[in-house]
Amino acid sequence: MRLRRHQSLLISPKSLIFSCLIFTLLGLLLLTIITGGDLPAGNTIPPPPELHNTTAKRAPTCATVEDMGNEAVDPVGGGDSWKESLKVRRLIRNHFEIQGASRVRLLSPDQFCRQNFVMGKASEAGFGNEMYKIITAAALSIMLNRSLIIGQTRGKYPFGDYITYANFSFTLREVKHLWKKNDCVGKYGRHLIIRVDDFEKPSETNVLCSNWRKWKQPIIWFKGTTDAVAAQFFLKNIHVQMRKSASALFGNTEVLRSRPNVIGELLRVIISPSPDVQKAVNSVINGGRDPHLAVHMRMLMNRSVRAVNAVLNCIKTTIAGINQPRVVLISDTPSLVNDLMPKLHEFTEVLHFEYKKFKGNISGGSAVAASGVGFRAKDWGPAPRWVAFVDFFLASHATHAVITGAQRRVGTTYAQLIAALAASYQLDQDHDGPANFSFISSFQNNLLRGGLQNQVGWGHVWNRFAGRLSCHSQPNQCALTPVLPPGWWDGLWQSPIPRDIRRMEAYGLKLTGLGTIDESRLGDHCKAKKATIRTIPICIGFKCS
Repeated sequence: MRLRRHQSLLISPKSLIFSCLIFTLLGLLLLTIITGGDLPAGNTIPPPPELHNTTAKRAPTCATVEDMGNEAVDPVGGGDSWKESLKVRRLIRNHFEIQGASRVRLLSPDQFCRQNFVMGKASEAGFGNEMYKIITAAALSIMLNRSLIIGQTRGKYPFGDYITYANFSFTLREVKHLWKKNDCVGKYGRHLIIRVDDFEKPSETNVLCSNWRKWKQPIIWFKGTTDAVAAQFFLKNIHVQMRKSASALFGNTEVLRSRPNVIGELLRVIISPSPDVQKAVNSVINGGRDPHLAVHMRMLMNRSVRAVNAVLNCIKTTIAGINQPRVVLISDTPSLVNDLMPKLHEFTEVLHFEYKKFKGNISGGSAVAASGVGFRAKDWGPAPRWVAFVDFFLASHATHAVITGAQRRVGTTYAQLIAALAASYQLDQDHDGPANFSFISSFQNNLLRGGLQNQVGWGHVWNRFAGRLSCHSQPNQCALTPVLPPGWWDGLWQSPIPRDIRRMEAYGLKLTGLGTIDESRLGDHCKAKKATIRTIPICIGFKCS
């Protein structure tokens, strides 16, 4: 036993030699590492880890307005937005070539009496909100493949003293006349009826739950659409056909920098300044170059040193590299213009419409123009109403950028429309590349103590970014801004405020704090919802109202 045990511990010479060889190589390797000597060719040793970098860098949990803008808008003006805008331009042109009044009114009686329409009707309240009603109707006419009616009041278009509308739209009076002329009721049994859907009544609207392309009523009126959001609700409609129609126009909600300038492309073909307004615009430009920059400040009759300093820095940043820049300055607050103009004169040529020195007369004959703006002076400013239209079309001449600032909420509907129209003018369909144009928001730091949470109201461009992902206590911000205000919260850094979460519940949508929606919840809501059908008869039997 002892002998066998001893024999089992014996190591063969071959194994001993092999073991010595391994230990020798390991010793040489260790010596090389310690002395820094070269290793044999073909051998590499990775460096030891750096201890001070072993902790992973934390991902940011919020973003500044500038960070949000850089994500939503390509900083160099590229991305696919310009390509998508040109696609939408062609889509709009082709639609109105087929559905425009000049062709439709010449259809045979049997064809005309099968025709369908969308009506946009606006009052003469705030220009931005009211013009969105017309723009939404035009967008919906494309989505539903219907002709466009622009409603009149006592035979006049909204803001008709200052705006000329395209001739591809109908008036309701003309449609009624053609309905009677072609005997649509007598020969074809089709009564002229308007189906009304009110977006401002969440419990009644069918914007998310119904397939509007299957509606049989000759005329659809989508009421209460005072901003860019209403038309984009169709992007979440439960019917695939409606979602596809909306996506063809408004693009992908998750990739903001690829979305088209729908609002600008529609404005470009629907409205133009009246001859008198155009004369006023020309008097400011005075035969010179178009302005590089338009600055719009909505100050609600307040004087804010912080707002002035913030926008001055933003202007300087924006015009860097431009030789002899020209800047258009517009505001509802004369005192701000007086404070800002001398400072701008130090480094720019400033254009401003001095309506008191204008020799023309474009006061118009509308009730609003006649009554003045005293009851809305804090909101619109003390200038006569028509001045806002001269400012609007003057600012839309900007070739490089539109900057918007405010006392409280930045990026109003008025500023949005200026930027959208200016951007569409700068996009050249014959030039294969993006326009060098930007929409920019100027925020003074006191507006951002709580982040963007005070940018309430769906008519404000930063509302969809105002939730928990917006950093608090930000310094002054000069931020790129989406020309098409988002209607949902699908993009990076977008999040809703609690007020909008509650508001969306009224529409049947469960919205999380990060902006995602529960689509199954919406489906259940639509199944349980009783369809609301509200109609207005126009021509019933042989009688037209």
